[in-house]
Amino acid sequence: MRLAGWLLDSPRLGQATSVKRLAGNLLKQPARQGVVEAQSRLGLLLCRDCGNARDRRIGQALLQQAARAGDERALQALGQAENPPLSE
Repeated sequence: MRLAGWLLDSPRLGQATSVKRLAGNLLKQPARQGVVEAQSRLGLLLCRDCGNARDRRIGQALLQQAARAGDERALQALGQAENPPLSE
């Protein structure tokens, strides 16, 4: 869990697709076990960096679970997803 967070937060490493995939794999089990931070981080990762609709739906569901538990990052992400910025 901490390793995944470190990888994602690293300015240089966190941008690489392979690093994101590794971090996602590290977050899956804790997220399934109900670890709120893992749900939030994996949900964000799936929503932002996955190109298919299935992964985005899973990411949204994880963010919703984390938001129900009070995770601020998930609440913010869902707020942005539900109220996208208006284009000028």
